Amino acid sequence: MRKDPAEYDRIMAMGRWLLNFVLIGVVSGLGAVLFHLLCEGGNFLFMDMLAGYHPPAPAGERHLLPSTGNEFNRYMLLVLPALGGLVSGWLVYTFAPEAEGHGTDGAIDAYHRKAGHIRGRVPIIKTLASAITLTSGGSGGREGPIAQIGAGFGSFLATRLKLSDRDRRIMLAAGMAAGVGSIFRAPLAGALFAAEVLYRDPEIEGDVIIPAGLSSVVAYCIFCMFFGWGNLFRAPHMEFSNPLALGPYTVLAVVLAGVGWLYVTSFHRITAFFRSLRMPRHLRPALGGLAVGVIGFWLPQTLGFGYGFVQMALDGDASLWLLGTVCFGKILTTSLTIGSGGSGGVFGPSVVIGGAAGALVGIFFHHYMPSVVPQPAAFVLVGMAGFFTGVSNTPISTIIFISEMSNSYQLLLPSLLVCSLTYLLSKRWTIYTSQVDGPVDSPAHAGTLFVDVLQKLKVEELQDRLTPPCLIPHNMTLARFKERFCSTKEHYFPVVNGDERMIGIFSVNDVREFLFEPGLDSLVVMSELGTRDVISTTLGEDLNSVLSKVTVKNIDSIPVVRDDDPDIVLGMLSRRTIIDFYNRRLAKLRQRKEKG
Repeated sequence: MRKDPAEYDRIMAMGRWLLNFVLIGVVSGLGAVLFHLLCEGGNFLFMDMLAGYHPPAPAGERHLLPSTGNEFNRYMLLVLPALGGLVSGWLVYTFAPEAEGHGTDGAIDAYHRKAGHIRGRVPIIKTLASAITLTSGGSGGREGPIAQIGAGFGSFLATRLKLSDRDRRIMLAAGMAAGVGSIFRAPLAGALFAAEVLYRDPEIEGDVIIPAGLSSVVAYCIFCMFFGWGNLFRAPHMEFSNPLALGPYTVLAVVLAGVGWLYVTSFHRITAFFRSLRMPRHLRPALGGLAVGVIGFWLPQTLGFGYGFVQMALDGDASLWLLGTVCFGKILTTSLTIGSGGSGGVFGPSVVIGGAAGALVGIFFHHYMPSVVPQPAAFVLVGMAGFFTGVSNTPISTIIFISEMSNSYQLLLPSLLVCSLTYLLSKRWTIYTSQVDGPVDSPAHAGTLFVDVLQKLKVEELQDRLTPPCLIPHNMTLARFKERFCSTKEHYFPVVNGDERMIGIFSVNDVREFLFEPGLDSLVVMSELGTRDVISTTLGEDLNSVLSKVTVKNIDSIPVVRDDDPDIVLGMLSRRTIIDFYNRRLAKLRQRKEKG
């Protein structure tokens, strides 16, 4: 049997797409492996060997190098974050200034405003700078750097293959999903996160989910082949079985929204403060690191990743003092580390802050209502999910994130309640400044949104904006047309017969060369200058089709005729009227979203 060429081409195109996303997954997974190794080596060198600081680790992540057992040295914690900030600041601001701060925001900005372009050097610089920042005592997470590593390769691959801007954006998002899903061992959440984090409203970028899912699965498998299968946290068996617990969970949502507001406000104000300083940019992370070191001198638990303290909360081994200092101290050290220009992510600290806040609320209710809240650890997991939802506007992916990271799916119901409430209470702020409200506000969707809106609108909605046609009798001489032309502002003139049925049309440009030609006034009739190949529209046609017609023919106005009689002209519709109507409709959509 002969193969259908079109079907063959479709299969080959699909195969190339699959190969691209598998390749993105492979590189992102290897990037996550490299970044994890760099972090392990940096922690061993700086925290263990030099400072003698041995923070706890989460149950699913063991140290690759044995501890030196060196004595704890607070004074090293005082200076190490500043030295790390100095080196990372020099790296970033010398070679890739756009790699400062938390990388996820940079990837979001590239998706919306830079057609998916990320310079090839950015992932490399981001990897090195983040590893130095985070292992020398800076407070941050791993998702920002690894998100930019994966996104950067996706962008690079699309550019090398000379793909479209749309395809480059999709590959960027797939790389971001692969990086985040692998290093947190949460492939499904990574894919949903990449599709959801782009917007402040509860929107999902549908084109991203399947490619991101494929890349995330591949990256996850590669990462786990090196470091073992399992979850980041070990959680005790928990289940939701008492509806009365929804009351304490509601209180938790309010607390998380308040702490989230404090986190976002502190983060943005500290960032603005450092940007206002009149000093070399590469010195700002060192100054921020010095402030972090001062805090770490007294509260070392606020430095680094902090995932081990979440594990302690889940195991019930964390004191109220420890939980309080981790919750509020981490807000300050993270804001200083990343706000000053240091490299790191904001998801990791959010997990720690939210877990600590959840544990505090859970312990409180367990003390006063033990039969309703028998397990404070449940509030740790739900707190992790709710807090990051509040600061990032990503309720769906965050629920899945926490469930995958802890292998605990019994708390989906309270997590859904808390994340929904926290999202509603926190809609006015976000840690990601590059997010846009929705597709209607994204430059990435400017063209497709234009088409989508116009396809739903009919010419009849513009009936009151049609210009009355300036009908020209077929036997009108050039001399009489000159008189008519002086009294009208029209540029297109339908030619009609004795029954006022259109038989042709001409524009000012068609007659311009004859207007000042002597001796033609009485010899030329207007039907000789018009074309009989008339492009027209009807009241029932959609505006996108009309705009396509005028664009292809390069005309500025088109006659609107009756649906049942294409020779009867109802009016003239201009290109400018269509675009103005689209802008007005777009403004209404935005106003409706703001009110809703």
